[in-house]
Amino acid sequence: MIRYLVGQAHHPRGIVGWVNGWMFALRPSNRQRNIWAVSLLNVQPTDRVLEIGFGPGIAIAEFTGRATQGHVFGIDHSQTMVRQAARRNSAALRALRVHLTQASVDRLPNFGDPLDAILAVNSVAFWPDPVERLRELRGLLRPAGRIALVSQPRCPGATRDTTVRAAQELQDLLTRAGFTHLRVETLELDPPVACVLAENSTGTP
Repeated sequence: MIRYLVGQAHHPRGIVGWVNGWMFALRPSNRQRNIWAVSLLNVQPTDRVLEIGFGPGIAIAEFTGRATQGHVFGIDHSQTMVRQAARRNSAALRALRVHLTQASVDRLPNFGDPLDAILAVNSVAFWPDPVERLRELRGLLRPAGRIALVSQPRCPGATRDTTVRAAQELQDLLTRAGFTHLRVETLELDPPVACVLAENSTGTP
């Protein structure tokens, strides 16, 4: 049962996945975390942005309210989450301002023109070869494009120290992938949330 529930958190599916998604969306701390992360990316009205692992679509909706003349892309490997996020962002989908795709980070769809910003919340730990994935993502960003990797540890007994270690791991991955101008922001929840922000200084992987 425990392995099943962990699997549902990683790859929600079926009725249980649907319920978990709505619980995730309704939990105040999760909403606060995602909205805070979006705010740190300083999204402009014409930006093209991507969220990897968008879950029930909270951050997608927040991006849509900021990139009012741009485009918001999202990928998630759970079809259950794609359906749930699509329902939450139905108007923007109909207006072709939001594009949601069932896909994994190692098999990215074509987003057309370069992206201005990328967000991933609590998903990097599940990526195969995360440094290589980050290099690929850097290649999708325009020069000076921004990325935000967010971690709120969910392991039993997680503390501020757990968050600090997670942030350092994300910084190391971003540095190895060629990102620059790294900085860490912290949201005081229980446990704290770390957001590591970085830039694509050259535009070439």
